[in-house]
Amino acid sequence: MESEESTTGLSTAALVAIACNTFVAILLLLLCLILYRACRVPSSPERLPVLAPSEGETQPMNEHKYLLTS
Repeated sequence: MESEESTTGLSTAALVAIACNTFVAILLLLLCLILYRACRVPSSPERLPVLAPSEGETQPMNEHKYLLTS
């Protein structure tokens, strides 16, 4: 009886390495997809980004900076 290693020509370590590399490639593709979707220009420019401070938050911060610099 022949072992599985001789019929496929690849050792168990090689098969594990191929599986790990495939998994890493899928994770990289997923990361690229997430970055692509995150960096797209918004379709409606009147919408503010989530991380942009509102006008009510920027005014006290500017007053605070003025008090520190004078």
